[in-house]
Amino acid sequence: MGKKILIVVFPEQPDPFNPNIAQILKFLLKGLELGLSPSTLKVQVSALGSFFHQDLANSKKSGKVKAAYKREYVNLGCDVDFDFAGPAIHGAAVVGYEGWLAGYQMTFDSAKSKLTKNNFAVGYKTGDFQLHTNVNDGSEFAGSIYQKVSDKLETAVNLAWTSGNNSTRFGIAAKYQLDSNASLSAKVNNASLVGVGYTQTLRPGVKLALSALVDGKNINAGGHKLGLGLELEA
Repeated sequence: MGKKILIVVFPEQPDPFNPNIAQILKFLLKGLELGLSPSTLKVQVSALGSFFHQDLANSKKSGKVKAAYKREYVNLGCDVDFDFAGPAIHGAAVVGYEGWLAGYQMTFDSAKSKLTKNNFAVGYKTGDFQLHTNVNDGSEFAGSIYQKVSDKLETAVNLAWTSGNNSTRFGIAAKYQLDSNASLSAKVNNASLVGVGYTQTLRPGVKLALSALVDGKNINAGGHKLGLGLELEA
């Protein structure tokens, strides 16, 4: 396969000692439109540096281009950060249908010619049930389940695992509505951290919250936490 050669004629003659950022971005975008690989952006920046008599790779000038596409069941987005040390391309896509959602997020670093972010997630939601799973960079796996058991009781479970160090994290939580103005919540994880909370509506727009976090492995060592909060709504 032959090499592609890009020749761009600037509509206005740029000042070689004081380049306009818009002209530089137009040059780089034109290359992508003509089919040049994002990995060649660094080479194009070097060529521009020779023309403008500047080291653009170490220049502080930068720019960003954003594009988005939205429909009822599809949401797509793409951002390009034109940092002349190496432009980065950020992309995201979400599709949904009948309670199901799937999303993908990526970042491509043209300076290193590799993906620096590669995340994928799937979720499902109904009125009383929610399921979510995700994989980050192919090494971190996580999932959570939420269930509204009754009008007064809600429960949730969370599980995460990292392949690099075989680290596993696990937690469960529950919330119970005592009455229309008060609720009690509790959670515990595999590190033996136990949390409890109490919320009381004092009057419309004013809530009082009490919380505590206890380290179950070191009951006598101290370091436990207590919290008090007052929430005001206008």
